[in-house]
Amino acid sequence: MKQTQAIDKASLLQKANELIAAHDDFFPGLQATDVEQKGDVLVFRGDYFLDEQGLPGKKSTTVFNVFKFLATELSPLYHLEA
Repeated sequence: MKQTQAIDKASLLQKANELIAAHDDFFPGLQATDVEQKGDVLVFRGDYFLDEQGLPGKKSTTVFNVFKFLATELSPLYHLEA
């Protein structure tokens, strides 16, 4: 099993938001505001831009895909400090 580097939540969110800002699908307001460790996977959270009924809006799929990208890119490198 590959070793990952321990990182605090604030530093990880900073790295995540730098990746988001450079992502092809970036739009203003898209940012990770929280992260949680689920086993070996880092799960990122933020505004999913739901509509008035709480249903996914036009931007929701983009947000989901970008957060999935973050998990794929950062989970093999880092784990949250205990």
